[in-house]
Parts: sequence; C-alpha cells; structure tokens
Amino acid sequence: MKKISMFVLAICSTAAFAQKVSDYKYIFIPEKFQTFKKSSFGLEESLAKALKGKKYDVLAESVDKWPSDAKNNSCNVLNAEVLNDKNLFTNKVILQFKDCNKKVVFESKGSSDIKEFEEGFADALNQALTKVGFSNPVAMLPAQNTAVNENAQTTVSEVSTSSATPSANHYSNGKMELQKIQIDANQFILANSGSSVPFAVFKTTSKKDVFTVKLAEGNSTIGYFENGNIVIDIPQADGRYSKEVFAGK
Repeated sequence: MKKISMFVLAICSTAAFAQKVSDYKYIFIPEKFQTFKKSSFGLEESLAKALKGKKYDVLAESVDKWPSDAKNNSCNVLNAEVLNDKNLFTNKVILQFKDCNKKVVFESKGSSDIKEFEEGFADALNQALTKVGFSNPVAMLPAQNTAVNENAQTTVSEVSTSSATPSANHYSNGKMELQKIQIDANQFILANSGSSVPFAVFKTTSKKDVFTVKLAEGNSTIGYFENGNIVIDIPQADGRYSKEVFAGK
C-alpha cells in the first residue's frame, strides 16, 4: 500500500512540472469557440493548423479517436480556447490553454487593425500564437485507474532495485531532505521528504548517468550521478552554475 501511495505521489509531482504549453504533446480544440456568437470565422481550423506546425498533436472532438495516453489520462491534454476580445475599432482575441484542472497554463493576447472580421481575427490570432513555443513534451502520465497503479507498483520497485548508481532512495545537501522516486526507466523525481512537493524531474540523455533536469521554479539544467550521490548544476543569477551535491543516505 505504501508503494502504491508513493507511485501516486510520483504522478502528482510530475503533473506539477507541466507548466508550459511546450511541455504538452496533445491539445484539444473545441468544435466552436463559445464567445463568438454567430461565427468564429474559422479560427478553430486556423489554430489547429498553426499548432500542428509547432509539432503539437491536435485532438478531435470525439474522445474515442484520441491516442491511448491522452484518452486514459486527461492531464496529458491541454484545452485550447480563443476568446473574442473585440472592441469598437479593433479585432482582438485572447488565446488560452488550460490543464485538466481548468488552470490557465498560458494566455496570450493579439489584436489587429484589419476591419474585416475574418481577416482581422485571423491576424489577431497569429499575433497571439507568436508566443507559443514548439512542442517539447515531458513524459506522459500513466492511466488514471487502480489497476494501472497496482501494476506500476511492481514496475517502480523493479526499476529502483535494478538501478546500480545510486542505490539510496533518500538524499540530502545538508539543507533539505529529498526522496528519489523512480517513475519509469527513463525518468525519476526528487521530492521533499514527507510531502508531495517536487524539487526536480530528471530525464535520461544519450550519456549514461547524465540527465536533463527541470527544477520546480521552471529552470532547466543538467544533473548526474557521482560516487553514489546526485549532483545538479544550479543556475545562478549571473549566468553561471553552482554544483549542488545531494548525498545518499
């Protein structure tokens, strides 16, 4: 039971790191944007085309047609919406992306002086889209059901046991106590001991024992194993990095 709880903690912690649109692979676009009363001037199709160009997978209205990792866990999907923000003289839109908890992950505004509605709204949307990065997704979350979690219990245990370096599950830099939770063979997290607050997510690279690291505040860096310890290069305000060593306990 404790192992199952730890796996659930790992899922929640990973979800907390999906903070940017580019962290996602899948985006759902509704059949019609609700704040446009009579016509949304083809903005749904325009948005879908633009997002596909940025390497996102745009999902259809029917959930049955979704890929399994999107259908089995809605937290792998962002929900797009375009709001009509028009005033008397300017065609304006607000582009929003919300996560599975209806939290706004990203919002961008665009405006156009083009008076014709169809061209003007399309131009405004294009302006809002300039701030949306290309898809560079984090690991997909597992299905939301007990059977998967119970099966994953064995997987997490096996992966943790087979990891030769490091062998400990608890680490400290003298200021904080962290717990290593293996999500799968290619990803693990360090979370604050005794809570669900994540500190960092590690993903494997092509080099053994070297990882890309995403910190809780959103910074990306690298980490690696060294003499049974976990080391993270912490970004500093002046652009340099400091070596933070978390010793195994």
